[in-house]
Amino acid sequence: MKGFLSTNDKVHCCGCESCKQVCAHDAITMVEDEEGFRYPKIDKSKCVNCGLCKLVCSYESEIKKHSEEKYVFGGYHKSIDVRDKSTSGGAFTAIVEAFCDDNYVIFGAKSEGLNVYHDYVESKNEIDAFRKSKYSQSNMQESYKQVKEFLQKGKKVLFSGTPCQISALEKFLMKTDRKNLLTVEVVCEGVPSPHYVKKLDDYFNKKYNSRIKSLDYRYKKTKKFFKTVYGHWDFQVMSIVLNNGKHLKKDRWFNPFWKLWLEHLMSRPSCYECLFATSDRCADITLGDLWGVHLYCPELYGDNLGCSLVIGNSDKGKSIIKNAEKFMFGHKLDFNTALKYQSPMRKTINTNEKREDFLKDLCDERMTYKKIVKKWYKKPSLKLLWSKYIWGNRQKICFWNLKNRKRGIKNGESN
Repeated sequence: MKGFLSTNDKVHCCGCESCKQVCAHDAITMVEDEEGFRYPKIDKSKCVNCGLCKLVCSYESEIKKHSEEKYVFGGYHKSIDVRDKSTSGGAFTAIVEAFCDDNYVIFGAKSEGLNVYHDYVESKNEIDAFRKSKYSQSNMQESYKQVKEFLQKGKKVLFSGTPCQISALEKFLMKTDRKNLLTVEVVCEGVPSPHYVKKLDDYFNKKYNSRIKSLDYRYKKTKKFFKTVYGHWDFQVMSIVLNNGKHLKKDRWFNPFWKLWLEHLMSRPSCYECLFATSDRCADITLGDLWGVHLYCPELYGDNLGCSLVIGNSDKGKSIIKNAEKFMFGHKLDFNTALKYQSPMRKTINTNEKREDFLKDLCDERMTYKKIVKKWYKKPSLKLLWSKYIWGNRQKICFWNLKNRKRGIKNGESN
């Protein structure tokens, strides 16, 4: 297979930016296309045809993946504060605590307003910025170069990112000694066009005369009788704070973003043919939400505060996970069972035949956010709302627990 720099086919570029960072002559820049996705562009006047850009491209050569037996753990961090700040169960924090003991640096994706970018911190106390899912492709800045420099200085490096970013880093490092490197990937279902949140930002600016200050796709706090209550992991509440202090919240089933994204109407072209949507993984550790928890391990549900799936793909990853378990409640799981509820680890996202039409509207300046929602978003059915709010995961678990307790009492009486 050939990459974008050889074919000019956008399906063959995941936007990892390794080609840009490896170029010693600054001949490559990342340029945003009409859909909002960034692609490399070569300045022929600076290019010396060294071939390094293709050497580090995941589409140009074999991708290293771990195919050995996995070690799978399901659970959540013992600190409720960590779980509240995290997307799911706080496993990333536990891994940081297990790996980062001395002379370390941690890389991850940060967000400022609508901007998402990779950065690093040198203290475990500063990892709050890396928590929470961003649902936007991060600008890698100089992160691969920085990782290489830190490793050469003898520092321990924890690098977190999407599977394509992990693969890009591995290729960028070439012959660099990796003994002090730990790679942690998140289960990814494709990145959406940034034009969506930009339209949303314009909408709020027009309606409230204020733009987005911060955006949390997986907010867990709510107010009940003037008291803060933790929960809502299942409902994936989107929380938006505007510059004027206004705080807006909407859960998944009434949020146009979730429906449009999960219908795969605005994903990057390469995501529909993702090279990494397999059970064999590039990273030492894979992290995700423990979907299906209410079906096959309800004891880990944790009252809807979030639960993590943690997969060790390499010997190094497995060792770190076992050390991290002391910071978590949970237990080992069967990999094949967990895999049933992780479709991005089994197959690529489905192509939506309406994608082109939707993105034409999304990129049209005349189509406001309100017009796009009116045309493309369908409100949830009463059947769906009943199944999620009345007979949701929390209610199912309470029902099954009660049923099991009654069964236990009856069995005890009969004995």
